[in-house]
Amino acid sequence: MAPGRRRLGPFLNAPFQDAGKEIVRVLEFLDGVPAPYGHESAAAVYLASWCTARWPWIEWTVQRYGPNGANLCAGDPAGALLYSHLDTSLSGDPDEDRAITGRADAPAPLKATSSQVEGFGLGVARAPAATALVAFVSAAARGAPASLLLAGSGTHRSVLHGSGGTIRSTGLDHYLRDAPAPSAAIVAKGGPPTLLWEEPGALYLRVRVLGRHGAVLARESATPHGGVIAHAGPVIEAVERWRTAYVQSSTAPGTQVGPAAGIGSLTAGRPDKSDLFPALLEAGVYVVTVPGADPYAIAAALRREVGAACADGPLSACTVQVELDEVHPAAATSPDAPIVRTARTAWREEFGADPPPVTGWTGSTDGVVLRAHGIDTVRLGPASRPSPQDARCDVLDVGSLEAYARLYARLVAAKGT
Repeated sequence: MAPGRRRLGPFLNAPFQDAGKEIVRVLEFLDGVPAPYGHESAAAVYLASWCTARWPWIEWTVQRYGPNGANLCAGDPAGALLYSHLDTSLSGDPDEDRAITGRADAPAPLKATSSQVEGFGLGVARAPAATALVAFVSAAARGAPASLLLAGSGTHRSVLHGSGGTIRSTGLDHYLRDAPAPSAAIVAKGGPPTLLWEEPGALYLRVRVLGRHGAVLARESATPHGGVIAHAGPVIEAVERWRTAYVQSSTAPGTQVGPAAGIGSLTAGRPDKSDLFPALLEAGVYVVTVPGADPYAIAAALRREVGAACADGPLSACTVQVELDEVHPAAATSPDAPIVRTARTAWREEFGADPPPVTGWTGSTDGVVLRAHGIDTVRLGPASRPSPQDARCDVLDVGSLEAYARLYARLVAAKGT
């Protein structure tokens, strides 16, 4: 939360006076219903039912898409859109998440006190989503022509399929196909303690090193001898060299955003058949892009670096490929757009100072999707910190959630957005 937060009387004439308690109630409900990526329908249905019982004067709609995806929508779709998402970055299932977290136990239930909340999935994105929901109810009680979308499939995923293209349909994509374009959008997502009107882009690269499979009992049957896994070191080192050069050469002066890249996965073989040397080594690379980036040039540079590393060693007989899946390019809203000016004013009213400047921000969200549809968008939200007991869980201050609830309510209720 930004320093100098001021309490400005009742919570914008909301139908309840303690926004913090309402946010915690929503979080307690969300904590009991898993919402992994692409499987948010149960959470959307249960949350819609819970909200209908609590605020029956609002029409809560579950919008389904795909086999198990769903959005929760409410309000006037032609007004300003307050957006967050239901799915969590990790699934919450220890069996599914263990490859990332290294833990086989389930995350602890939500813990809440009068001053802070701690639990699974709060940072991405249950705490901002709950805060947005409470802010929307407050604004709707005042007759604000605004809408709320808690979408499914809001976290980035790669959908590479062999050497073909990509297929991606998120909850926000589905919503924007059917609803009128909102006048502006507010992305409720944690981030730096400031106001963002620019966002970097995101893409996934898959490095594939292909040799010939063999058997462990016949080491020379594989190409290279001993299999590609035994020679993964030069591939990883090459990706890291490329990453360093990419970040250093892709700065974006004069903008809020910056580049980043790194290996997020390394796969080869089957754990249940480790008597065989696999022919294929795959490294998944996530890349944060800046305005003007050329995804194909980025992929080509990585292919050259890995190819050169493999050319004069045991991997020289292997084929090197780099496949590309661009999620979205970087996008920006004009700093003079009405929603940005309104957000600056609301920030000053809440915190008593202008939003602090920020450079080099590397977090990409669905704000890029909204801007791709020509919708002026700002992003702001409460900052989380990792739990000292369990890195799968996040800690947030209730006072910060209250402050952002007031900010969101001001933004969606303001005239001219």
